[in-house]
Amino acid sequence: MNEIVLKGIPTFRIFDYPKAIDFYIEGLGFRIDWEHKFGLNEPIYMPVSRNGLTFHLSENKIFETGVIVFVDCKELIEFYHDLNTGNSEIDLNKPEKTNWQTIQMEIEYPFGNLLRFNETIFE
Repeated sequence: MNEIVLKGIPTFRIFDYPKAIDFYIEGLGFRIDWEHKFGLNEPIYMPVSRNGLTFHLSENKIFETGVIVFVDCKELIEFYHDLNTGNSEIDLNKPEKTNWQTIQMEIEYPFGNLLRFNETIFE
């Protein structure tokens, strides 16, 4: 019997397409997987991804509440440095050691959500 593998992909509401592109694509280095609209004046829906991490973005009003996403990761310090080498104006907090044996970095962004990157460390 094969193991069932589940992967959560949150959908975040965006309010401004160019601002979303600046944040996800230009700032965080994600790529647009595809874009969809039901009609010319309908809201955009698009997944963006980077290194196996995928978010779905939508202008649809159904996604009005803010979300915190916990992202389990490896090589967080390297990821932080990678983000800092670009010419992004995103305010990045340096990863910090937590009381629960992890390194954590949080990124707040323009649409009211929080990305919480977390790497378990062993000392």
